[in-house]
Amino acid sequence: MSERVETVVLDSAGLSAWIAQDREFLAMLRVFHDMGADLVIGANTIVEVIRSRTNTPRLNRVLSRIKVEPVTEQTAQAAAELLKGAGLRGHEYAIDATVAEVALRQPRPVTLLTSGSDDITKLCGSQVRIIYG
Repeated sequence: MSERVETVVLDSAGLSAWIAQDREFLAMLRVFHDMGADLVIGANTIVEVIRSRTNTPRLNRVLSRIKVEPVTEQTAQAAAELLKGAGLRGHEYAIDATVAEVALRQPRPVTLLTSGSDDITKLCGSQVRIIYG
């Protein structure tokens, strides 16, 4: 990965991998850290990763090292417009739409680390580099 990245946005899979201390994921984060990239999530991504067995102290450490963007009424309206523009609808796309909206308003170039649904590509278009993991 030789091109510069200003911002890296994580979806729930990325945040979960960081909490779980996944070696491949941590190696990728080190590369982005060395570039000076900011790490970002939307606040609702936290809700997606919380489970009864979530390591809360580790989650809190991770959250202290990442920028958490609020999900506001304006965010929700912009995410709804992204859904409309991509021809998607329904609750299964709602959180992905807010992740895409967060990514689209970050300083560029932006990379989004995602678990692999192609709806993220439809929502972000060519404005965000998508890495499936």
